[in-house]
Amino acid sequence: MKLLKDILYKAGLEEVIGSTHLAVDKICSDSRLVDGMSAFIAIRGTQTDGHLYISKVVEMGCKIIICEEFPDEQIEGVTYVKVQNTQTALGMIASNFYDNPSEKLELIGTTGTNGKTTVVTLQYQLFKALGYKVGLLSTVVNMIGNREVKATHTTPDPIQLNALLAEMVEEGCQYCFMEVSSHAVHQQRIAGLQFKGALFTNITHDHLDSHKTFDAYIKAKKGFFDALGTQAFSLINLDDSHAEIMVQNSKSKAYSFALKRDADFRAKILENHFQGLNLTIDDKEIWSKLIGQFNAYNLLATYGYSGFTLDRIS
Repeated sequence: MKLLKDILYKAGLEEVIGSTHLAVDKICSDSRLVDGMSAFIAIRGTQTDGHLYISKVVEMGCKIIICEEFPDEQIEGVTYVKVQNTQTALGMIASNFYDNPSEKLELIGTTGTNGKTTVVTLQYQLFKALGYKVGLLSTVVNMIGNREVKATHTTPDPIQLNALLAEMVEEGCQYCFMEVSSHAVHQQRIAGLQFKGALFTNITHDHLDSHKTFDAYIKAKKGFFDALGTQAFSLINLDDSHAEIMVQNSKSKAYSFALKRDADFRAKILENHFQGLNLTIDDKEIWSKLIGQFNAYNLLATYGYSGFTLDRIS
């Protein structure tokens, strides 16, 4: 349980009507889930606008409304908080509510059109094999240590996301490897999270049904790297023609990997057949049951991240 005043930090406050010294035991963006101690955040979504449900949740006993526009009628005893953008505010508020769990983990995000699931799964398996307590957030499954949690989206909403990260912290996880979709960046689902690093696999002309143009798609991916701080790193696939765009103006320390170009981490495919891949990575010969050039990139990305991370903590 938290006080409202303590979960509004960095939420983009513009105006408050009512008291912020109210107890909050749950934050909701779904009007069907509210109760008397919930804070309801009205999100303007693609299907509906949460502002349309403000009067309904007040009737259900909700005493805290966070919105971009105040309703025409304010009910006595209800606190109304106006913010610049409720999607961004939801991420900040969720992070504050769960005691900023991303700051207590080495949270690493992987983005790109293809390879996200494979890369984060390889990272999870590698660091688990090395003896670390690890979390995984992927399209296929979420893992908290050895415990499986069903995955419903590539990137969960900010409330679910911070709840999962908080469980990882509670169970002693040191690392979390996470898929980051372009939709999650565009919809501010990762707002409030402190990433220690970001990996870029590749980008192709997919998902234009949502982003409309390829430029908009690139911009969404780049937004992930633009938000990184000076203490974070970025690792990009230099063989992709759009890779260097991702780290332009990023404050992160940039590293690269490639099969075809000079890069910080390089690989060469020696054999590629149905039995697997034989390749050299930085003059070390490696055999993997994974097949195809695309998996050579996935293995190289995993190697690159693990290499400088383990050097840093050793």
